[in-house]
Amino acid sequence: MTTGPLRGVKVLDLTSVVSGPHAAMILADQGADVIKVEAPEGDIMRRGSMTPGFVSSNRGKRSIVLDLKRPSALAVLHRLIAVSDVLVQNFRPGVAERLGFGEPAARGINPGLIYVSISGVGETGPYVRKRVYDPVIQALSGLADIQRDTDTGRPRMVRTLIADKTTALAAAQAICAALYNKAVRGEGQHLRLSMLDTVVAYLWPEGMSAITMVDQADPAARSEAAPDLVFKTLDGYITAGTLSDAEWRGLCQVVNRPEWIEDPRFRTGAGRSANAVERLRLVGEVLATGHSADWLTRLDAAQVPCAPVLTRRELLDDPQVVANGLVVEFDQPGLGRVRQARPAARFAGTPSRVPGPAPALGEHTEAILAALGLDRSVLA
Repeated sequence: MTTGPLRGVKVLDLTSVVSGPHAAMILADQGADVIKVEAPEGDIMRRGSMTPGFVSSNRGKRSIVLDLKRPSALAVLHRLIAVSDVLVQNFRPGVAERLGFGEPAARGINPGLIYVSISGVGETGPYVRKRVYDPVIQALSGLADIQRDTDTGRPRMVRTLIADKTTALAAAQAICAALYNKAVRGEGQHLRLSMLDTVVAYLWPEGMSAITMVDQADPAARSEAAPDLVFKTLDGYITAGTLSDAEWRGLCQVVNRPEWIEDPRFRTGAGRSANAVERLRLVGEVLATGHSADWLTRLDAAQVPCAPVLTRRELLDDPQVVANGLVVEFDQPGLGRVRQARPAARFAGTPSRVPGPAPALGEHTEAILAALGLDRSVLA
């Protein structure tokens, strides 16, 4: 039995790729009944059948196949809209309207509907017709600039779909806020999110600090141009970083460089930030002379934030990951035994759903139609 906090909420997922599907999956993890509406060819992430990437953004959903270019299928979609709380779509701006399920049409069917439009860059402006994937947003948002190579100055991408997944989190949170508003005030509404807006807002707190002050000139050298906090040891890699004066003193004692504590370059937080390149170079030279486990033991004892840099395979056996019960396994038809991370938020009274399989293409078409009092013949 579903016990999640969103049990009873009905979500229509008309999205593909990652940002929209992942947002709807978060709702499914938390107990919502998510119906994934797919074209006959299926979500592009299926790549013809079933893939790990598809599972990781579509687990726990039900799938119905509807060719929305056909009037009979559109009529079924309208029946589903009438009994849904949320509709999520990430078609290019204007496509949903042309196909007959844009926000005005959906609102006419279900006035209380929460209609969610996820786009790449927004619904107006010079880039609105641009085809957008995650790297495009990393390039436009300033993220690739923040990640630029410290030696060559060449911009670099983050090697994960950070724009897609951050947008998914923002969308899921906004949907829950809209559901609360509907529960309290009885109002449906249109939510609009773009990947560009989401990532710029996500980066702002520290990534955009150099342009936060309107009257402050952009510094020639930025702190993010400093080396990252990965240090090579004799047998691997660790991370260690300091923010407070106490943490810096602790690190200096561990690496046996007490003279750095009163060094004018490093005595204050501002000084350590301004001289980050030299500071991290010096720390790295010392850490390279010892073994990871020894450094980590000593740094932990000195209350210096630190950790081993794990490979993805090592992550599975890390004692903290195991203690958290973070990775679960289940059987995925079409793939075999798979691993997934459990939902991050743990609800004491309304536990999230244990991750389960992603649906086969159209797997639940007949059951979904039957719940509407229809059968497959309506799609013939």
